[in-house]
Amino acid sequence: MDKQKLVFSKWEGTGNDFILVDDRMGIFPVHDIPFVQRLCDRHFGIGSDGLILLQEPKEPGTQYHMEFFNPDGSKSFCGNGSRCAFALYSTLRESTTNARFTAIDGVHSAGWKAASVAIGMRAVDRVQRIDANTDFINTGSPHLICWVDDPETLDLVREAHLHRYSERFKAEGVNVNFLRWRNDRVEMRTYERGVEAETLSCGTGVTAAALSAMARGVISVTCPVRTRGGDLHVDAAKEGDGFTGISLIGPVRHVFTGEVQLPS
Repeated sequence: MDKQKLVFSKWEGTGNDFILVDDRMGIFPVHDIPFVQRLCDRHFGIGSDGLILLQEPKEPGTQYHMEFFNPDGSKSFCGNGSRCAFALYSTLRESTTNARFTAIDGVHSAGWKAASVAIGMRAVDRVQRIDANTDFINTGSPHLICWVDDPETLDLVREAHLHRYSERFKAEGVNVNFLRWRNDRVEMRTYERGVEAETLSCGTGVTAAALSAMARGVISVTCPVRTRGGDLHVDAAKEGDGFTGISLIGPVRHVFTGEVQLPS
């Protein structure tokens, strides 16, 4: 008898690409990490920056739960993945109604703004200034923000590894972002832990970069951000040393739908 087949869809948000599965029936083998890694592999699998399961709600007042896996099988919150997950939810419901969902870091809101998806990010208590050019911010995932003259001239992986595998961060890992302010926006590149490579965009990284710019007085309220994969923007309100009312806003796109066999 044939193995059970798993239907998936591929989505991207500013070049950050994900495998999405409607797992409301709970058939995905969530404990089979090698299977997750194989699906995300760009040579021997479907290929992606992460795997997302859209599951039944786990808390009252929410419409679904988003379970996110990095390509190495670790779990974290993912901003661009959340935007894609909400787009899938909207497609399944055939509705553009706003929603609330849970993820590894708690409850979030989601909604459409014209053709873009806006995700409510968790409040940030403070932006930790490490030195004149470096901040540390946790936006659901930990991010190091490095202000440089020009991100495009960097040997990004080599530079990121100096931080990612430093004594301070090597145990739990950190995402490393290199950015500058130019043409009235943040321009940035990101190295993601769990992917262990550069990605074209990173939603939690974009959020952290925007908050760093706001904390440093470069801009306030709304911050445009350009990644290698496209443009997003972040809305936020300064509150003490931190920020509230944070929204990550940008486009999403369905790429294709397919099916794979589940492991026996």
